[in-house]
Amino acid sequence: MIDTLKKTLLAGVGAAVVTKEKVETALSDFVAEGKVTAADARKMATKIADDGKVEFEKASSDLNRKIKELLARNDKETQQRLAALEARITALEGKAARTTRKRTT
Repeated sequence: MIDTLKKTLLAGVGAAVVTKEKVETALSDFVAEGKVTAADARKMATKIADDGKVEFEKASSDLNRKIKELLARNDKETQQRLAALEARITALEGKAARTTRKRTT
């Protein structure tokens, strides 16, 4: 499960790199066509990169929080299952001891 999450996160990083390249290409095209100045293109690129970084950090933080919640919930469920199994074992040991005592008397 952790490997799947890592791969998903890495795929997101890969998509961000591709997007960055596309943004740079588009901005270069706008500069070449005279639609924006080189200075404006740099400002836009910086803003897009900064916004992307903030979004990535937010998504990463959300994912981290959700993973922790999932693990905590699974841990709680595991603890409950272990407690139930221990209770069953104790009951079965008691039953086995009573059965053994009846046979020996």
